[in-house]
Amino acid sequence: MATDVDRLCQALSNADYPAEKNDLVQTALRAGADAETVSALEAIPPVTYGSEIEVLSAVPLESKQAEADRAAHRKLHTKPGLSEQDKDIPEHPIRGELDDNRSS
Repeated sequence: MATDVDRLCQALSNADYPAEKNDLVQTALRAGADAETVSALEAIPPVTYGSEIEVLSAVPLESKQAEADRAAHRKLHTKPGLSEQDKDIPEHPIRGELDDNRSS
């Protein structure tokens, strides 16, 4: 149910802002948007959007980044107070040693 920025911008190129959610969905349908883009627009909150930027921030977007690049980026997370649930944390080396010793 995600789309990318290019497909979304193309689908909403003729949108008049401010626009309601239903108006955006209808604009995308008239523009011949693919099913994923229309579904993504149908999933946004039913509020009035003042610009394409507001729509982009509300729509779930696909990342064009490779999984390995996203994992590397998560390891660099240094912002205190933000969620780290997506951060890849390597196993603690002592735990690895203990597990090896327990099996012998």
